[in-house]
Amino acid sequence: MKIKITRNFGLKMAAFIFSIFLWLIVINISDPVDSVTYTNIPVSFINEEVVTNKGKTYDVVGDAQPVRVTVSGTRSLISRISSSNIVATADLSQMEANTYLVPINAEVRGGEGRATTGLTAEVTPRNLQIKIEDITKNTFPISVSTTNVVPRDGYVVGEVTANPEKIEIRGTESTIRNIQQVVARVTAAGLSEDTVLDAELVLIDGNGNSMDQSQLTNNLGERGLSVNVQMLRKKSVPLHFSVSGEPAEGFLYTDLTTEPSQIEICGTREALDAVSAIEVPGSEINISGLRGRKEITMDIQPYLPEGVKLVEETAKNVVVNVMIEQEGVKTIELPVGAIQINNLREDLKLSFESEMDIELRFTGREEKLAVLDIRYAASIDLKNYKTPGTYEVPVIIETPEDVELTKNPTVKIILTEKDGG
Repeated sequence: MKIKITRNFGLKMAAFIFSIFLWLIVINISDPVDSVTYTNIPVSFINEEVVTNKGKTYDVVGDAQPVRVTVSGTRSLISRISSSNIVATADLSQMEANTYLVPINAEVRGGEGRATTGLTAEVTPRNLQIKIEDITKNTFPISVSTTNVVPRDGYVVGEVTANPEKIEIRGTESTIRNIQQVVARVTAAGLSEDTVLDAELVLIDGNGNSMDQSQLTNNLGERGLSVNVQMLRKKSVPLHFSVSGEPAEGFLYTDLTTEPSQIEICGTREALDAVSAIEVPGSEINISGLRGRKEITMDIQPYLPEGVKLVEETAKNVVVNVMIEQEGVKTIELPVGAIQINNLREDLKLSFESEMDIELRFTGREEKLAVLDIRYAASIDLKNYKTPGTYEVPVIIETPEDVELTKNPTVKIILTEKDGG
């Protein structure tokens, strides 16, 4: 029997080794070894008590960055996992004392949170650096960001307050010092009534960037952060100005115009219903002794009724033009859009080089000037303008009897060919 087993032993051993080799080839062909790299894998810290038990805290040097993990194993095993199965951890108990470098390890876990056998995971980068500092705290006021709150038509956002209005934040000294602003950010659309919105806590650093809060704690508790939002109605109302005093002898007060002529205000329904116009008393504009036009810039806010405010506070300034004319003289500003266009060729289109009003000065009897209306009295004749170009064209003004135009006006026009002409 011994002779049979040992007979041709070398050939038998070679056949055995060849069969194992052949088996490995077959297995590798049917289920080859492969590797897949997963990016943006977050890193969590473990064994933090190594630092915190000493009354200190830690923070990552630079911005906390996710890592790349390359998983290797048979193709059949790799096909069963995704990035959610990969867990990357930084173990503070393995931190190097001198450099504060913490190694990053990764493993592939199955559905029950256990490590999956047959797969290996390699992390890039292999470690991160932390800094260890004393724990400190500070109290910050909370401002509200409503840029993402969109009211319904006819409404505006009124007073907004954070709840709570301040917050205590704990963390490393350098991180706490870097906090420049604490913001409650809210998002909502179609609001038309007062409401309370859940808010996101955002910390802004000295460069205006959002800060990572993973190594910070606060006293918000389970209630979290919310914002009380007041919704106000809005409407446009005209401005009414009066004047006081008398101009110089031989001059007359003829008109007063404002830019803008209307403003948008907001308030409760009851407050807005009581306002039909904003009245500015004559004591604010004294024309005594004036011999010509006067331009005044006024802040309209002091004249708003109680409970009403501007929709846009930046729109508080109103430019008032007071027209003072010599007796027998009247100045009228004519919008170029009021000029009638005659004899424009059908294959040409017209635009004005400037949209500024044209100033017209008339003389005549006072009773005629008082009722002078040129809204439909201005025109230009283009019968002699037959090619594209820029032209200065006389404006024809029809004036009533006993009224004269002191200077014939012109307007610059641009003629171009119509599309497809």
